[in-house]
Amino acid sequence: MAWETIQYETEGPLAWITLNRPDKLNAINRPMVGELNRALDNALADDGVRVILLKGEGRAFSAGFDLEPQHAPGATRDEEVAAVRQELRDDFDLIMRFWDSPKPTVAAVHGYCLGGALELALACDITLAGRGCHLGEPEVKFGSGIVAMMLPFLCGPKRAKELLLTGNDKVSAEQAEAWGLVNRICDTDWLVHEARALAREIAHNDPLAVRLTKQAVNAVLESPRMREALEQALELDLTIETTETEESRAFNEILRKEGARAAIAWRNRNLD
Repeated sequence: MAWETIQYETEGPLAWITLNRPDKLNAINRPMVGELNRALDNALADDGVRVILLKGEGRAFSAGFDLEPQHAPGATRDEEVAAVRQELRDDFDLIMRFWDSPKPTVAAVHGYCLGGALELALACDITLAGRGCHLGEPEVKFGSGIVAMMLPFLCGPKRAKELLLTGNDKVSAEQAEAWGLVNRICDTDWLVHEARALAREIAHNDPLAVRLTKQAVNAVLESPRMREALEQALELDLTIETTETEESRAFNEILRKEGARAAIAWRNRNLD
């Protein structure tokens, strides 16, 4: 089976999914969303697979969802909103598939783990971070919102607001561990080894007990309002993504022509 944006392979009871757009820091585009869903289908359908692992190729886990515009030229306002809604729904559903997966999921993150990629890593049951990794949610810098608002449930509202409202994209692995966003830190050279060892330890346990224990933990977190709150937050993200202001128009024009660094510098100059 051919893959263009990811790699998928099995290793005994483990299924490895590798984000594979290293020249784009593994930014998650539409084809990758589709292939990640297909890889999950394969892993869940394979009775030999007991644990699913997610990692990134190259110098980063992932810089998040691709910022490239996805809208057809000449589309009406209603068509644009419908397209963004579908895009966000697809992204949200992908993230939540890792959360809902009946088979345990392990993320091994290194380099950069930003935006939607952080949400993907948070949705995994266990997250390991390489030393020197930078994590964060820079969406507000680009006038974007959060696809899966998991942070308040995992690290508390005060820490979540600090991270999200500043657009901090330089959270260290040590700080992320202290906030409960990653399970452990290890040297990047040993990250895959550590993830494999942990996944094998899980795989050696009774699969029914593992599946139902994960289900029980998730039920505690989701009861009674987490899932409802995530859906409401997704609707607010749609409003963010589809509401244009004079500032956002200027910012996006610079972003399109000159790139992210120039656009952020422009905003900073206007505020100073």
